[in-house]
Amino acid sequence: MRLVVLGSAAGGGIPQWNCRCSICALAWAGDPRVKPRTQSSIAVSPDGDRWLLVNASPDIRQQIQAVPEMHPREGLRHSPIHAVLLTNGDVDHVAGLLTLREGQPFTLYGTAGILGSINENRVFDVMAADKVTRQPIALNDGFEPVPGLRVTLFAVPGKVPLWLEDASMQIGAETETTVGAMIEAGGKRLAYIPGCARVTEDLKTRIEGVDALLFDGTVLEDDDMIRAGVGTKTGWRMGHLPMNGETGSIAALAQTTIGRRIFVHINNTNPVLIEDSPERASVEARGWIVGHDGLTLAL
Repeated sequence: MRLVVLGSAAGGGIPQWNCRCSICALAWAGDPRVKPRTQSSIAVSPDGDRWLLVNASPDIRQQIQAVPEMHPREGLRHSPIHAVLLTNGDVDHVAGLLTLREGQPFTLYGTAGILGSINENRVFDVMAADKVTRQPIALNDGFEPVPGLRVTLFAVPGKVPLWLEDASMQIGAETETTVGAMIEAGGKRLAYIPGCARVTEDLKTRIEGVDALLFDGTVLEDDDMIRAGVGTKTGWRMGHLPMNGETGSIAALAQTTIGRRIFVHINNTNPVLIEDSPERASVEARGWIVGHDGLTLAL
């Protein structure tokens, strides 16, 4: 099984288009300690030929251009992307569907709840129905989006997308609107969880023994955005747990057997993005990799 991290940042990427926080300022200045990052997405293949795209970032065209395996290579119209899977309905995970509208056949997978939000928004009808099949998937039911690649979706604590929030919103509920994906091929297992509000015992049991985990790394501390002076929301309010703290992901998963531990979906205010920072060193010392665009795994 092959995996490419197409985009490792949270919404807006790094640097964000209008941000001058201390980290974005370094990125704008071309400081090599802060790699530019596009918005959250990965591609997975059992054979290096047929690929599953997990989440369709607004930066998808740039991401495809940057990764030769994603380039068209046959006839006048072609793509090695055979299927697209959504793990939630966040803008940074679905807006790229509008780019994938050029008459290319593929199957779009997601839970009924996630696809329901897509179906109710007519702008996504630019994906022609005779080219793009929308296939709802039940939680905990395995399926093969491309031959040789088996995927199982499972609920993780989260919240509805920002654009669907209302008075009934619950943070941390386990529903089919925020899911993780267990991806299997050739006897190897990969868990992809780009959004998660807390680590539960069920989640730890589910990912025990995986060969690689790509996990929500949005914030280092719950109040990253407030400390940076560019926002008022905590990580929890956005549906994301911090890396640090007694209930943060690093401590919560410390006793879980995992091969490679990789943070993705990293917000622009997270100080681990600075490669020589003490925050980066602390995270790496505890066994985690800070993901970046172009990171590849062969499992």
